Parts: sequence; structure tokens; C-alpha cells
Amino acid sequence: MSEQHETHRMGRRCQKKNYRLPGTYHITINVAEREWQPLGQVVGNLDKPDGDADAPRVELTDIGKMVEEELTKSITAHYPMIEIQDHVVMPEHLHFIAVVHHDIISKSGRPTHLGQVISGFKKGCNRRYWEMTGLKAEGYYTKEQQGNEEKRQGKPADASIPQEGTPSLRHAVHPHGQRPPSTGTTNRPPLFAYGYVDVMPLQPGQLDTQRRYIYNNPRSRLMRNRHPHVLHPQRGGIDTALKLPALKGYLQRECGSSLFNEETWTQLTPRLLISDGLVTCDSYGNRQLLQHRLLPVVCHRKDKASFLLQKQQCISAAAEGAVLVSARIAKGEQEIIDTAIQQGFPVITIEDNGLPDLYHPSERRIELCATNKLLIVTPWRYIYRHTHEPISVAECKTMNCIVQALCRTKDSWWKTQ
Repeated sequence: MSEQHETHRMGRRCQKKNYRLPGTYHITINVAEREWQPLGQVVGNLDKPDGDADAPRVELTDIGKMVEEELTKSITAHYPMIEIQDHVVMPEHLHFIAVVHHDIISKSGRPTHLGQVISGFKKGCNRRYWEMTGLKAEGYYTKEQQGNEEKRQGKPADASIPQEGTPSLRHAVHPHGQRPPSTGTTNRPPLFAYGYVDVMPLQPGQLDTQRRYIYNNPRSRLMRNRHPHVLHPQRGGIDTALKLPALKGYLQRECGSSLFNEETWTQLTPRLLISDGLVTCDSYGNRQLLQHRLLPVVCHRKDKASFLLQKQQCISAAAEGAVLVSARIAKGEQEIIDTAIQQGFPVITIEDNGLPDLYHPSERRIELCATNKLLIVTPWRYIYRHTHEPISVAECKTMNCIVQALCRTKDSWWKTQ
């Protein structure tokens, strides 16, 4: 199924998790506006390996250095039971692994939870940020700074919009208007957005995956910057020629009445991307792969005994220039697609969820998309859900139908080769 890591504008936390208890968390915190990048700049050379002096890295601003210091020193100083492990401060957000070794107790002896710890961290950053930039409660400038700016320009300056060229204020530029959002007792602009995002590594391999994701953030950012038209979600415009009545008929045949009915259909259709009565798709990667000969990879239980033949036919077709398309639901589909990738053949995969604006697949998939070896396609609108949440049979069958619609070929093609 899908392999992705996503960063959301609003904080998302697991509703079933007790944040007062020990555990391991991957925390993401965003600045107040994603377009604002006060913490640093990604620099380096993609061609340089990790460990090289010129490998991709984040060159932190003074504000970024302050945030890193607060993260690595202040949290543990106030809460010794919390260990901050892997971390990265990016230009507009930060990631870190927080290990809570036992119940969280404040210095006053009161039980507390992770949300309050992160809130305290952000408040500490806010205070130091305001001190560093001279932001006062009445606006962005101190009176002295405003007077200096007026003299520099020879006319009254708008105190809400510092000039980026002013050295003392170049890191104080904030995207909000004259009256920034309230932070409770002051109208000074906050450094960070409300809330946070967490991922809880529940399985043995998940923690290593999260650590690699954090470590590879600068390299992934540089790669996306180098391929702006490929490594960002592209909305709509993919013609599947699939009409809703045809999809409904397919699901009725494939699912049967026990797994598909009018209620299922009513819940399913609002999630689909529809244009002029046809199912369309969003994508991530180079859409030029759609211009090749496309062949569907769908493995059915009834064909289990013939799997090796199906795999052989698929890989042979890929070697001859065809692009394999699959939702990678069944283990056989995953094996065929993974084998094609390992042998250097391009593939198209169908995602089981939509693509958020801030879509971050794994570093491996970013690399494959950047080298035109992978196109990620989805017929779904994005909804927030945890990666371990199952999808329905109707959703799986819908993706298999999309696979065949994109290819304009039935999934049994390999039997006639």
C-alpha cells in the first residue's frame, strides 16, 4: 500500500493515544506560515555523498540556531524523562524524535503530557524570537527601529512590513498583516503554528524509517527544488475515460452485494476526483510515462497458481518498453512492481489516498520520480488518516478499475501473450 510521510498545516495527533504515557514519537512543528522561512536555508550539492562537507544541509539563521538550542537543551532540562534524539531544523519546520522514558512530571511535581511539553517549548522559542527581533506588543517595530526605517527611506514606513534589506530586521519579516494573530496575552506574531504532527513508530522497522526521513530532509528538499515541475503534486488532467456508471457496474460485479451496496457507493463517490462526469487523477512525478504503452498489474487469487508466468510476462513486457501500472495491493503485485523497479524499469503506482499540498513521499520514491522511473497517481481526494488504517474492498477494487482504465487494457492481458 502507500508509503508516504506528510506534513500538515494544522497539527494532527492520534486520537487514541494517551500522551501522558511513555512512548517514542516523531514530532513535526511548522512555522506560522509555510511560505515564511525564518529558520535557515538548504544548501549543498546533490552530487555529493552524505558526510561530504558540501553534501546537502541546512544553513541555520540565528533564529534557527536558537530553535535548535531550545530543542536539544531546554526540553530535557525541564523534563529529564524526555530524550530528544534525531532532529533536523528546516527553513520552515522541524522534525525530531522524542523518547518519553516514563510518565511526564513537571518540575513542580504535577503530572503533565507531551502536548504541554511542546507548548512550553514553543513559548520559550517565542520569547527568545521576540527578544532577538525586537518585536513589541504594539507592533513589529520598536519605536527606535521604526524611526530608523523612516529615516532610511525618507518617508514614513509601514511598521507592519519590515524591509527585507534592513540587516537588523531581515529575519523578523513575518507574513501576517498589521495586527498579527493573538498569542493569548500579546498580539505579537508567534514563530510557530498552532499544534503539531506526530507519528508513533509502532512496528520495529518504523522507527528506522522515521530516522532516515529526518536525516534525509535536506537532500530531499534540494531534489524537489531541482525538479519543481515533477516533485510536486499536479492536479487533475489525467483522462481515465472512466464514467461513474461504468465504475459502479464494475464494483457490483467484483464485490458482490455483501461488500457493495448503495450506501457503500454513496460513501465512496464523494472521495473520487471527477471532471466532466469522468474519473480523473492527481499525480506526483513525470506524466510523460503516461505516453508509453501501459499494462495493468492486478493479481487475483484464482490465478495464484500461474503467478510465476504472470510475473515473467510482466517483466518481459517492461524490458520491451512497456510501463507497468498497479495499485500494489496484493503481495504478488508488490513483488512484480518491486522487481521491475529493481531492474530499472519505470512504473506507475496508484495511491490509496489523495495527495496533500505538502506531499512528502519517501526519499527513495522521490529519487525514482526525479529520474522518471516512477509516477504516483491517485483518483482520490485527500483525507487525513493514519497509515495503519485499513481501506475497504470497494476502495481496493476501485483502484484496480482505475489501473485498467489508465491502460485501456484488461488485467488478463498476460494470459494471451
